[in-house]
Amino acid sequence: MIMQKDSLSVYREVIAEIVPSEERRAKIVSSAKELEQRVSLACEEMGVEAIVRVEGSVAKDTWLGDDPDVDVFVRLSTAIPRSSLGEVGLKIARKATEGMRQVERFAEHPYLEAFMDGIRVNIVPCYDARPGEWMSATDRTPFHTNYVNERLDEELRREVLLLKKFLKGIGVYGAEIRVGGFSGYLCELLILHYKTLDAILREFSAFNRRKIVDIEKFYEHRAREVDLLFKEPLVIIDPVDKARNVASAVQPQKLYTLVGAARAFIKDPSRSFFFPPKNKAMPSSKLMQALENRGSAIVLLAVGKIDAVPDVLWGQLHKTRRCLRKLLELGDFTIFRDAVWSDEKSLSVFLFELDQSTLSGVRLHLGPPLERAKECEDFLAKYNSSADAVSGPYISKERWVVELRRKFHTVAEFLNAKLEGGGENVGVAKLVSKAISSKFEILEDKQVMALCEKNSDIAVFISEFLRERPFWLKS
Repeated sequence: MIMQKDSLSVYREVIAEIVPSEERRAKIVSSAKELEQRVSLACEEMGVEAIVRVEGSVAKDTWLGDDPDVDVFVRLSTAIPRSSLGEVGLKIARKATEGMRQVERFAEHPYLEAFMDGIRVNIVPCYDARPGEWMSATDRTPFHTNYVNERLDEELRREVLLLKKFLKGIGVYGAEIRVGGFSGYLCELLILHYKTLDAILREFSAFNRRKIVDIEKFYEHRAREVDLLFKEPLVIIDPVDKARNVASAVQPQKLYTLVGAARAFIKDPSRSFFFPPKNKAMPSSKLMQALENRGSAIVLLAVGKIDAVPDVLWGQLHKTRRCLRKLLELGDFTIFRDAVWSDEKSLSVFLFELDQSTLSGVRLHLGPPLERAKECEDFLAKYNSSADAVSGPYISKERWVVELRRKFHTVAEFLNAKLEGGGENVGVAKLVSKAISSKFEILEDKQVMALCEKNSDIAVFISEFLRERPFWLKS
């Protein structure tokens, strides 16, 4: 009989693997300092006054050994116009990282990601602002670094690493739009408040509608004010800015994934929560069988290159996904689930699981209740002799109804019509609409399989969608 491990033994085992070695730490710290110097030199050569400093998890020594997060912030004069902050920052960053692979990113404003000796680094502009006089969202970061460093000791830093690894393992770590999860700073604040990962898991396993953490007690005895200011289910008041919820970017699905995973871990602790199995595509035969035997309809909308930096791209994709779901629902299609995937280069796909992809030729259209005489008169005037009316108008219970001939019977017909010209007029995000107006493709069921055979990454995405079962959920 295999004995179940207790949570403390799992924590000890995991922490031994995720704390950076001294050699690894020395390399990362050295690279961070070198980058800091390069950015400072670039500022001098360009005649820009700035305070340059390493921030983020490396500055706080809360980075995972396999995932260093080197952030160098350029604190610029408040005299620089807000509209020019990103542009000035990018010029400095590009000069400092000449010869390196560079990727423009976007949060509230543009910043640069580069790769230095195989390490991903970010150079981010912000203002040298006073507390409470923020001119951009990134102005708070140096104050976050100071706040955390003044309060974390070695033991708490290890707990931060455990929390980050757990969240990363269950797929909810990262505040970027693509993920919509928990940021590194949020993890640090949770540990400062609850002290251990174990305490956090037990707290979230009992989550009930809303949780508020106010470390600095800004709103002590002022619960109504918190309710008026913050509407999210998870509210973590920023200790350096009482008007900000650090957890505002956490999507409900990510929050509740943590709740479910916390309960599962407490019931059966395992290192797999920290080191999950790698996502793999189903074998072709099994994938085909899953598509054929599902009983529902799998519909995929494929779009080509979308001209946008990754962070903007994912914002556009998620907006479009919500738009398409609403559009299909208004077209009387019943949607079970939806998802979006992109290689961030030349292909993005929207995936929907529908009850069925073909509708009947007739739909029931409800009219007004009989008690609303004027509205009934208007309804009858419109439909009494309408060519689209198959039956009616007639009275059903307390209201007029009419059966209308559908204009579109299949999901493909419906989407092709609604997306003609790009679909911006029905709510598709602007950059996605531009790509759709150039070319898009609608695939169903077995046609999806053909795409999987051409693209292994799509095959993994489709396989995970069809399985849709957390790895940590025991049978």
